[in-house]
Amino acid sequence: MKRKSFGEMQCPVARGLERVGEWWSILILRDALNGVKRFDDFQRSLGIAPNMLTRRLRALVEAGLLERRRYSDRPPRDEYVLTACGRDFQPVVIALMAWGNRHFAPEGRAFTLVNRETGAEADPILIDAKSGRPMSARVFKLARIEADSR
Repeated sequence: MKRKSFGEMQCPVARGLERVGEWWSILILRDALNGVKRFDDFQRSLGIAPNMLTRRLRALVEAGLLERRRYSDRPPRDEYVLTACGRDFQPVVIALMAWGNRHFAPEGRAFTLVNRETGAEADPILIDAKSGRPMSARVFKLARIEADSR
C-alpha cells in the first residue's frame, strides 16, 4: 500500500514531514548534527540494516537535507554532509529531545544539551524572536495566512 504524499499540502508541518517524517531519517539527522558523516558510522550508531540506511540517506539527499561527497575513489566511498536546510533541522531535534526527556524517560534522561564552552546544562525552550516570549499555547496559536496577504 502506497502512503499518501504530504508534499502538496499547504501545511508546513505536512511538507516538513514529507522530507523527514520517517523515524530513521530523524535519527540520521540527529547523528549528522552530532558530526557523523560516514555510512559505517551511521550504521554502527543506529543499528540499522544497510539497505534501509541506503534508502534513508538517498531520500535525505533528494530532499536537500544532506549532500553526498566523495572522500575516497579506491574504493569509492562517500560521506553525508548536512546542507543549510539540514542544519536548520537542529532546533527540531533539540525540541524532540527535551520533550522526550520531560515525558518519556521514566528511567531518567540519557542525553541532554550542554554549553560547549562551560559544560553547563541547558533547558531548551522555543522563543518568539520578535517579542522574546517563550512559545506556549496560552500566548500563541497557529493561524492560516490568507492567500491575498502573502
